[in-house]
Amino acid sequence: MTPPTAADVSAPPRRQVLEKVTIRFAGDSGDGMQLIGGHFTNTTAVLGNDLATFPDFPAEIRAPAGSLPGVSGFQIQFAASDIHTPGDRPDVLVAFNPAALKVNLPDMAPNSVIIVNTDAFTEVELKKAGYKTNPLEDGSLSKYQVFKVPITDLTIKALNSIKFAEKDHQKKERNKNFFALGMLYWLYNRPLETTFKAIERELAKKAEGAQLVAAAQTALKAGHAYAEATELFRSQYVVPPARYQPGTYRNINGNTALAIGLVTASRLAGIPLFYGSYPITPASSVLEELSRHKNFGVRTFQAEDEIAAVTAAIGASYAGALGVTGTSGPGVALKSEAINLAVMVELPLIICDIQRGGPSTGLPTKTEQADLLQALFGRNSESPVAVVAPATPAECFDLAIFAARIAIKYMCPVFVLSDGYLANGAEPWRIPDPEQLPRIEVRFRKDPDGFAPYLRDEVTLAREWAIPGTPGLEHRIGGIEKSHIWGNVNYDPENHDFMCRVRAAKIQRIVQDVPDVKVHGPEDATTLVIGWGSTYGAIRAAVEECQQRGLKVARAHLRHLNPFPANLGKVLSRFRKILVPEMNLGQLLFLLRAKFLVDAKGINKVQGKPFRVAELIEVIEKECR
Repeated sequence: MTPPTAADVSAPPRRQVLEKVTIRFAGDSGDGMQLIGGHFTNTTAVLGNDLATFPDFPAEIRAPAGSLPGVSGFQIQFAASDIHTPGDRPDVLVAFNPAALKVNLPDMAPNSVIIVNTDAFTEVELKKAGYKTNPLEDGSLSKYQVFKVPITDLTIKALNSIKFAEKDHQKKERNKNFFALGMLYWLYNRPLETTFKAIERELAKKAEGAQLVAAAQTALKAGHAYAEATELFRSQYVVPPARYQPGTYRNINGNTALAIGLVTASRLAGIPLFYGSYPITPASSVLEELSRHKNFGVRTFQAEDEIAAVTAAIGASYAGALGVTGTSGPGVALKSEAINLAVMVELPLIICDIQRGGPSTGLPTKTEQADLLQALFGRNSESPVAVVAPATPAECFDLAIFAARIAIKYMCPVFVLSDGYLANGAEPWRIPDPEQLPRIEVRFRKDPDGFAPYLRDEVTLAREWAIPGTPGLEHRIGGIEKSHIWGNVNYDPENHDFMCRVRAAKIQRIVQDVPDVKVHGPEDATTLVIGWGSTYGAIRAAVEECQQRGLKVARAHLRHLNPFPANLGKVLSRFRKILVPEMNLGQLLFLLRAKFLVDAKGINKVQGKPFRVAELIEVIEKECR
């Protein structure tokens, strides 16, 4: 965007085509930033743009209004081409109060657009944000394109004909977010109909639903009309649809994709899904989503604590269901003894760990790749489990199915390591044809002849899955060590040594189901950038940019953390330099150096925020010189 000139003012608005745009909505945590960010995302998805989002909200349920810690933000990048991140720096910032401006201003580049709600820049609000002078008047914003709009006042006036029984002014004021959304819809040529329908679905059944729907829709239309009638912006922008593979797409975030993936896995396996969970940020929406799918045989259980949640899931698995539990890092710590039980009894169990900043309570709403080492080693004794990690929100669907497949095939616990960035971030997802998804084979033992509870498959080393109550298949399981084959309680030193080794070997045999890691880059690349989980988008964008600049750099991304792909050691040995970006202090780095004895170097960040593409490019360029 460019600032209006004198000639612009007398000319009709221009329409310009852009390849991609990044917008950030920012306001108080009660201003509805996530709500309008979601509406903008859904409308953008309907228009066929590629997109990536980054919701960023405070941990406090309700931080002091107008304070810096209470600022909530939602960023979306949408494009006419394939993109992999929600963008580094916003092209447009919509700031609803001084605190939102102050928190987000450091991310704005010169000449970028800032739309401010001038009604919130009062003496009191400025003081809360720590401003000694009004930034709208002191010239400190002179290098930006600032559009000053009395959003609150315009919203109240637009809703003058709508009357609420109680708190009339307050309820009208809440719609200022929709007024701002209407302005952005005009600016980027977005239709209103998708949001109109969503407002009706979400608000019509609430108390005073008719007034709520009317107020939100009226505010949206008023904002759109204001931008059009006042010619505040001298240009209107169009971002054409992206080119996708043929198919049916929907907008999806990581936790929804994970939940749908679990439901799909249970249908592919032909067994019911049981999900035991205790509410915890940012995993709670998995439970919420699964509770909507009881028609597919899903049973959800909100337990009294983390231990009850995981042990109920183990019990469901014992009874022949697909047992799943979900949590975040602190919850994994509490579940650790029960996960050990699942290792010992050798039953399928999926643990969905939606990682967040730690340790302890840490940064509940912020993202971090915090728990790789906890998933691998956070239990007493020899307690091997499989670990997988999706790279994108949509990939949470695929990895949920993969986790179920190997949990059942190898009769073992499997961690799915997502994180807050993937859980809340969204992107277009091509809905797969269910008929094309491979079935998950479940073989319940029914024949008592020759049955022994710890008799193992020669290929997988998995024991047989015998449902309690099956005639002739009575057997004992539990946390005390069992004898090889027969499963009787056994304290024999040699038996314990054997069982520890066979449980470890079973997990390593999963490698036969793990695809090789792929390297993307020129054959003569000397530097490899390798990551796992949600760093995928930033790594891919950064490496591709460096390749275009002529650097001999390649990238690889790990979805399987235990066991590693069989070819990983050979891949690592090809490169003179290995860089490992992680949102922790070097957990994958530790594993690669220990297992493969490579001199890898970490690029580490633990700020509760994902990597920016630019900061990775800076490091890669420096290391490749």
